[in-house]
Amino acid sequence: MTLSGPDMRRRLRAAWWGTVVLFLIHGLVVSTWISRIPAVKAALRLNDAVLGLALLGMAVGAVCTIPVAGWLIGRFGSKKTSITASLVFCCSVILPAFASNALSLAVALLVFGAAAAAMDVSMNAQGVEVEKGLGMPTMSRFHGMFSLGGMVGAGIGGFIARRGIAPLPHFGVSAAINAAAVLLIARLLLNSRAHEEAGEHRLPITQIPRVLLALSAIGFCILLAEGAMADWTALYLKQILNADAGTAAAGYAVFSAAMALFRFLGDLITARLGPMRTVRDGSLVAALGLMWALSMHAPGWALPGFAAAGAGFSVIIPLVFGSGGRVEAVSPGAGIATVTGIGYLGFIVGPPAIGFASQLFTLRYALGVVVACCLLTTLLSGYMRALKPMGTSEAVTELHL
Repeated sequence: MTLSGPDMRRRLRAAWWGTVVLFLIHGLVVSTWISRIPAVKAALRLNDAVLGLALLGMAVGAVCTIPVAGWLIGRFGSKKTSITASLVFCCSVILPAFASNALSLAVALLVFGAAAAAMDVSMNAQGVEVEKGLGMPTMSRFHGMFSLGGMVGAGIGGFIARRGIAPLPHFGVSAAINAAAVLLIARLLLNSRAHEEAGEHRLPITQIPRVLLALSAIGFCILLAEGAMADWTALYLKQILNADAGTAAAGYAVFSAAMALFRFLGDLITARLGPMRTVRDGSLVAALGLMWALSMHAPGWALPGFAAAGAGFSVIIPLVFGSGGRVEAVSPGAGIATVTGIGYLGFIVGPPAIGFASQLFTLRYALGVVVACCLLTTLLSGYMRALKPMGTSEAVTELHL
């Protein structure tokens, strides 16, 4: 069935709302786990280094699944892949609650990370289809909904943790509610026909232009930094600043809240400053915010620094991933795939690097790695001058239901 005119616009608006809910759910599920990391760590009696290795399981699962998710989208479409991956991800959050030691926790997080990556890639593919159909930028707002979900999920997690409720019932209720929401919005999603060639995403490493390498390095640094904030903020507030469980969870909540707010403003910020200045200035704001947070000795004073970091990071990943498709002499598919693939390696390096550095020094100094990543991103942002001018996305001419 082919739609046109007003029917197409209504279908696209419905798909926009469906995609909004997917991004929101993804943020809720991720932050549900993050808010209870201290409780799981304490229950299993893990030190920082061992926890870092266990968290590596989530990163490995995510990175290994990215190419598989791309194949599934090409084979079955972003709608079916998004629905299936979302349901699996919502349910997989229960697994860490059953872990009995570091190894079983790593295996649980491997499955959780794989499901997270599959949902991440497929819902972004759905978002690209909706964006093309509407003929206007919407990705920054989609990512803003993820951050809003992170803020709400972390807030709920902190509330539950403060009352001493164990992770298992918390995770179980989260899985049931979020999976039900996925089923409710499944019919709204867009089932469009892909037109990309199968080999479009393959780019030999010897042919990667410098600007694309720079974008990939920026993605690597920022995703490492965002992963570190997610995995270690609550532990920093609890272990170093002696915060209670609720205040510890608030660190990621304020980080996500600031990120959500500024992602909703991302299109306006980029239009005013341009991509290069947006990345450069955002990296500086994040670096200064983290330096403030790491220099404080009271939890309440550290929270504004984490909020500033969230504001600084907010637009960089949506902008850099999209910029991968605007590199001269490289197809959009190959450029985006290269930036995304190399960028997500930051999730592999981040958790164990921070964990081991924390054992050698302290968690306060270990998180200085994140500040260094922000400063490196500031230096690399100059390469973005070589990008093609940002334009309006093509509209989709056919929708197949």
